[in-house]
Amino acid sequence: MSPTPLASVLFVCVHNAGRSQMAAGFLNHLAGDRVEVRSAGSIPGNQVNPAAVEAMNEVGVDISDQRPKILTTEAVQASDYVITMGCGDACPIFPGKRYLDWDLEDPAGKGVESVRPIRDEIKTRIEALIAEIDAKREA
Repeated sequence: MSPTPLASVLFVCVHNAGRSQMAAGFLNHLAGDRVEVRSAGSIPGNQVNPAAVEAMNEVGVDISDQRPKILTTEAVQASDYVITMGCGDACPIFPGKRYLDWDLEDPAGKGVESVRPIRDEIKTRIEALIAEIDAKREA
């Protein structure tokens, strides 16, 4: 039986097809079962952005099996961290949650060359998030 996760994180963007999927992929890859990971969109797309899938594959993270999901109140309530990436006011607010807004360029309609810098910025932010979660556990 795996240990109880240290935290639960929900990544939210409008279409749940690029930024939030890359962030969830990195957090799953880097934190493993230490953190429960969700992603969702206020208006989910039909598929994950192929350029995001390709960019993540380049760094050894496979998100090709992921599908955009609708943002639900239950997903927000079940999360310790809610990280938005352009969903605006569509995210419900609940007391006791840590809300972060990551201002990241939208990879929609861009080729893999343009998605790589967004991917790299997301990885940097995920590494900082993991450090924050780990520090809270040790406090």
